[in-house]
Amino acid sequence: MDTNSPDIVARHRLPAHRLTIADYYRMAEAGIIAKKARVELIQGQVIDMAPIGPRHTLVVTQLMHLLVPMVDRFTHVRPQGPIRLDDHSMPEPDIAIVRRPWAGYPAEHPSPTDIHLLIEVADSSVLRDSTAKAELYARSNIAEYWIVDLTQDIVVVHQKPENGFFALKHTLRGPAILQAQALPNVSLTAAHIFE
Repeated sequence: MDTNSPDIVARHRLPAHRLTIADYYRMAEAGIIAKKARVELIQGQVIDMAPIGPRHTLVVTQLMHLLVPMVDRFTHVRPQGPIRLDDHSMPEPDIAIVRRPWAGYPAEHPSPTDIHLLIEVADSSVLRDSTAKAELYARSNIAEYWIVDLTQDIVVVHQKPENGFFALKHTLRGPAILQAQALPNVSLTAAHIFE
């Protein structure tokens, strides 16, 4: 039995130290977090990210190919880059469509007020992306969040964040049209993502 399991901390509600983004950067600078480590900061904890498989990479590339021509000059499509949700959370969604320039540009990563749409491409991370990440993004008032689920070739669209959850959730597949709320030119079929 692993006595260092974080489940013990959560189960017994033990007080834990939450890292800030500044702490996270200092740990990386000091080499405590390896330069090539696939991690992200979620609510003050360093969380391991799933390895990127070939199909995941192909779908992210396909999304970039589809989305970049659809956005205007005031919008930027950022692949696999950090976003700053608050002082304790800096996840790295697969795609963030943000306004350009965003607040704090170029010294800061985009924050919730700069974000039009977040997209996570999920295979082994489907459960995490549809639970913990969805709640994190809803609590941060991200207006729209898509999960591209590679296990079922579907796209789950989350909209209307309220009280830490998304009030609207739609599952789309095949010829169904994905239309981003804040981006009228961003319109594509679910099937195009998986081509």
